[in-house]
Amino acid sequence: MMLRIVVATAALVCTLAAETRTKNIVIVTADGLRWQELFGGLDSTLPLKPAKPELAKTTPEERRNALMPHFWGQLAKRGVVLGNVNKNSSVKVSNAYRVSYPGYSEILTGRTQDEKVRGNDKIQNPSQTILEFLREKWNLPQRKIALFGSWDTFRWIGESKPGSIFINSGYEKADGSPRMQELSSLQSEAPTPWDSVRHDYVTLNMALDYMKREKPRVTYIALGETDDWAHDKRYDRTLWAIQYLDHALNQIFTFIDKTSAYKGKTAVVVTTDHGRGGTPEDWNGHGSKVTGADQIWIAMFGPDIPARGEMSDSAPAEQRDIAPTILTLLGIDPAEYKGVTGKPIRISESDPGTGARQPSRPDSR
Repeated sequence: MMLRIVVATAALVCTLAAETRTKNIVIVTADGLRWQELFGGLDSTLPLKPAKPELAKTTPEERRNALMPHFWGQLAKRGVVLGNVNKNSSVKVSNAYRVSYPGYSEILTGRTQDEKVRGNDKIQNPSQTILEFLREKWNLPQRKIALFGSWDTFRWIGESKPGSIFINSGYEKADGSPRMQELSSLQSEAPTPWDSVRHDYVTLNMALDYMKREKPRVTYIALGETDDWAHDKRYDRTLWAIQYLDHALNQIFTFIDKTSAYKGKTAVVVTTDHGRGGTPEDWNGHGSKVTGADQIWIAMFGPDIPARGEMSDSAPAEQRDIAPTILTLLGIDPAEYKGVTGKPIRISESDPGTGARQPSRPDSR
């Protein structure tokens, strides 16, 4: 087994000494999307009314293909997908809380902040985020680093100094184009059941409109309905939200592939902020006391990412590794980003060191 791990796991795509082709980053998160659905599709142990026979296939591969046909039929083979526990591929959060703000902060800062970020309170991020760091390093105008979030708390999560980057989240109004104004009106005319989270449709299409007009170097698209429908114990709507994520990724990659500013020079990182429980009793919840809520997943695609597909027998990775991985893809030494404790994720066959570490400690949004 040890030999298999050394061979199958390995190192990032590029070295700091090498010129990288990645010039832009798109981050997509699906709040609380379990690894069980991503890798196994419909979970037949969970209550589902109305039934969805079109998703009830025999094998995990057939079920996930039915649930996310674009992701598994087209995208997965273009990059790497980590986190299928059933194939000995583990990705975990390292924060103690297993709720949204600590998870998103870990993604955006490459560290845990358990003493300061203890839950989902609307406090300004205590640390400079990677979004702010890249704007500063590249000396970019504010509009060139953009975050669009379905959850309103991204206004506080995305930056340590208000106004550092462009942020639109929750039911915040927007202007800038006829399409943006249309979407801004729509979010109020067709609200979700939740006061703090708008429809992912609005978030996605605002982000795509902004990317067409402003061509930001870094875009973060944070979708939220995968979590909120789960909290409401609506497994049917949770599956629908996962299907919408698949549709959203199709639209994002179609845009990137046909836009000269992005084609061939953009990396896309797709992940989640936390996991959830694994039983019919706790699948809808998460937090420090929920077994399995620390287990997440990461998918990466781009010109400096090897096309290796779903990983198995891979070295453990952590949520805090995402920020230094993004910096490495951009040819930036993660040591320049002060306070980062994660390590670049390693996925090539050339380095037997594999970036392996001891697994993170086990432990609402």
